[in-house]
Amino acid sequence: MNLIEELRWRGMLHDFMPGTEEQLASEMTSGYIGFDPTAKSLHIGNLATIMLLVHLQRAGHKPYALVGGATGMIGDPSGKSAERNLLSEEALRENQEGIKNQLERFLDFNCGANSAEIVNNYDWFKDFNFLDFLREVGKHITVNYMMSKDSVKKRINADEDGDRAEGLSYTEFAYQLIQGYDFYHLYKNKGLKIQMGASDQWGNITTGTELIRRMDGGKAYALVGKLVTKSDGTKFGKSEGGNVWLDPALTSPYKFYQFWLNLSDEEAEKLIKVYTLLPQDEIQMVSEEHKQAPHLRLLQKALAKDVTIRVHSEEDYMAAVDASEILFGKGDLETLKGLKEDVLLSVFEGVPQIQVPQDDYVNAGTVTDLLSDLTGGQVFESKGEARRMIKNGGVSINRQKVQNAEEAVNFELLQGKYLVVQKGKKNYFLISVN
Repeated sequence: MNLIEELRWRGMLHDFMPGTEEQLASEMTSGYIGFDPTAKSLHIGNLATIMLLVHLQRAGHKPYALVGGATGMIGDPSGKSAERNLLSEEALRENQEGIKNQLERFLDFNCGANSAEIVNNYDWFKDFNFLDFLREVGKHITVNYMMSKDSVKKRINADEDGDRAEGLSYTEFAYQLIQGYDFYHLYKNKGLKIQMGASDQWGNITTGTELIRRMDGGKAYALVGKLVTKSDGTKFGKSEGGNVWLDPALTSPYKFYQFWLNLSDEEAEKLIKVYTLLPQDEIQMVSEEHKQAPHLRLLQKALAKDVTIRVHSEEDYMAAVDASEILFGKGDLETLKGLKEDVLLSVFEGVPQIQVPQDDYVNAGTVTDLLSDLTGGQVFESKGEARRMIKNGGVSINRQKVQNAEEAVNFELLQGKYLVVQKGKKNYFLISVN
């Protein structure tokens, strides 16, 4: 597989230095991408970058993932309008561990000569004092060179341009030099010749290639992928609730699946190439089938399935599919019973949740009493309203129609504590019996 050609047809390639393609064709080449541990999980914006490493390995080359234990203490100004808060060493260590575990889901660490490796730049910076760094590294790169980078110019000129961005601290200004030294260190000690990343990292990466040239007379290369954006041009990877994380504790598999399922046709057609490993002919086939029946959302379903399984598991994917059916009226009692509590709560997040004391539930007279008085009028304001809708077949509990307004309250509680009440076609309530 030719890496450049693969990235190009997938729409992932933004730019690369002259000679990069020739280097990749000449030998198994080691390359890396850095990930700063600013959170305990990576998100789907990071996943687009991870896919560059995945394709590098699939093309027969050796991928390295650098977890920035040192650079994470500073913060990269690229693409930022303000300096971010600095994290404690303890928080950084926790974040690093989480990121390492996630990277191992995508890269093969046991496949012979091109097995993936993880490195941490704190290992070579922890004993590197400030004066030595200035003497050995700083003298090789001029301030003029550093000032020419777009990420620096944007922040420094913010006030003059009336931009809302803040100025740039020396800490962030020095970031490109530190990242550049990472590349030099890995070039010298691991034989790495390519650094990759998103397009906003071009300035930092080329500082590394310049350091290698000036400090060692060596030749190294840069390759950057396109920043993944939404159809309106805004940054991809966020939902209304914030980032879409790879950690199921932060974004449940159900919400993760739903995010992909709800993409527009234009986004899905672009992103199925970026986020999956499906071959070109299969993607073209799905795209054509989707155009014939866009209401079936075949592109979104194929994308959501592939990514959910690789980030989470086949079991989580199946649970997400089952959970998705609930709100479209296709799931039955058995489907509801099969949902784990966190998935059930994810499905019904945003619907009214009503607390009913255990004793009140046990002593409830009829289903009409439960849905009116015991729920404080939140489902039905009166018993008469409840009776009328039940008579007309408009009420279900746990996906089963309530046939008789006077029937006793004897429903199986989901997860031992929940009832899902449906009023009409679209109104849901989640009763929690405590």
